[in-house]
Amino acid sequence: MKAYILIHVRPGSVPEVVRNLRRLEGVLEAHMTLGPYDVVAEVEAIDVNLLGKLVAAEIQAIPGVIDTLTCLVVEP
Repeated sequence: MKAYILIHVRPGSVPEVVRNLRRLEGVLEAHMTLGPYDVVAEVEAIDVNLLGKLVAAEIQAIPGVIDTLTCLVVEP
């Protein structure tokens, strides 16, 4: 299961948050973005429960992360 995580970050913390995201198992890519969210991460997990744990326990725990929006990928 894949998802895109849109992340709002405290000003000045974006580079550090991106570096920390790239170190996490399950994070395929992480990039700084322009717009209402500061960072987007592409993540993958076996199921929605593990995806939720990745977001809640690891991504949201990164210093500088304010909030997240998880967008599940739906394959036709």
